[in-house]
Amino acid sequence: MWKFDENNNNPALIGNNGDRLSYARLGEECRKLTGNIDKRSLVFVLCKNTVGCVVGYAGFINAHIVPVMLNEEIPEEQLKDLIARYEPPYMWVPSGREIGYIENSTIYEAFGYKLLRTCYDTENIKMYDGLALLLTTSGSTGSPKFVRQSYDNILVNARSIVSYLELDETERPITTLPMNYTYGLSIINSHLLTGATLLLTEYGLMQKGFWEFFREYGATSIAGVPYTYEMLDRLRFFRMDLPTLRYMTQAGGKLLPDLHEKFALYARDKGIRFYIMYGQCEATARMGYLPYQKAVEKKGAMGIAIPGGRFHLIDVNGDTVTEPETVGELVYEGANVTLGYAEKKEDLLKGDERNGVLVTGDMAQFDKDGYYYIVGRKKRFLKIYGNRVNLDEMERKLKAETGADCAVGGKDDHMVIFVTDPEMQEALRDRAIKITRLNPAAFYSMAIPEIPKNDAGKTQYRELEKYYVD
Repeated sequence: MWKFDENNNNPALIGNNGDRLSYARLGEECRKLTGNIDKRSLVFVLCKNTVGCVVGYAGFINAHIVPVMLNEEIPEEQLKDLIARYEPPYMWVPSGREIGYIENSTIYEAFGYKLLRTCYDTENIKMYDGLALLLTTSGSTGSPKFVRQSYDNILVNARSIVSYLELDETERPITTLPMNYTYGLSIINSHLLTGATLLLTEYGLMQKGFWEFFREYGATSIAGVPYTYEMLDRLRFFRMDLPTLRYMTQAGGKLLPDLHEKFALYARDKGIRFYIMYGQCEATARMGYLPYQKAVEKKGAMGIAIPGGRFHLIDVNGDTVTEPETVGELVYEGANVTLGYAEKKEDLLKGDERNGVLVTGDMAQFDKDGYYYIVGRKKRFLKIYGNRVNLDEMERKLKAETGADCAVGGKDDHMVIFVTDPEMQEALRDRAIKITRLNPAAFYSMAIPEIPKNDAGKTQYRELEKYYVD
């Protein structure tokens, strides 16, 4: 995937803890790590934005070892369930992390991470030759479903991103998104491909250490979901002196039009490139982008297909929509469309089930110039601070765990839980926050006389929209 030795002494990784690796050293450390794994196998990676985690990820991909990228803060019960389903022979985890519920031993340690050999046999893992990576769909409800990404998917998408963002070896992106999130991982993939320098930090935007690290090492870009940009706006970002900043990217949900315009105008005036982007884990990462030259003119647009990709819309009959300003379901075609899903280890042997075509589930329209605008979703899920949450799954969990008569709806970054028993309001809200482990500010509960249902007993979600539509 990456030819690290070609970049020799260029700095590859700089961590805010002092760790620093050149590309030559990165290649060496990757080989030292993967030399402890005797064959192509499966490894669970508990992700942090650190040098150790990137060494693991990059080493596994280059050695054709398949990593399963998981949030380091994953609840133990969820991790235990995933281990039981997939039986990983290896785990790459932070040095202080204990995995006490399966037999394991530490066989290698470096940069604050350790490689665990578990009790599972590598012979029991059969995998499709093209399978490179397992990644969650950005959901946070603990589903065991992963997206199966191939080596070609990752390489094609990374090359496309390098092309439209005009990346080269002088870039220094700073981490603002987790590695187990497809958007965050795409930044690592594309910049390693160009020989750029990754600035790795666990600091958040609201912490002084983030901005000190940014300035000390001359970060050249910022990436974020809508919530990131809302925080930047509150931080008085527009008054900051950041002379090394070259470009900014936004994906993970639709940015509010006024905020889009505010950042687009700021970027234009400062000579910074501002890109709105569109993607899904099912397409490796990116499918569409709005060229920075159009950021002001096309406020609210998602943009055009990335190099090598193609969009079209279909109506309810599956026919292609040809007229501008007509809503249809968005379909993407490209070599970055992933292989399919996995829910258990047996699924890892499956080949390409999508054949380069992804029906996105998003409703969209295009204007007379061919720029696409996302107008809604066909299925019931929300993006909460860049994390996709399935509303039906959430509702099922809440009902099963509390027995409450409830329904779940809302808008992006604003989930509403409806319940008929007022005394259950706070309990349901607290449970939803615990399930997702997301910012409590996005969750609301509301007591209503009854949950509207049709004659067949199905909840009428449209009837609930009056409570949260502006």
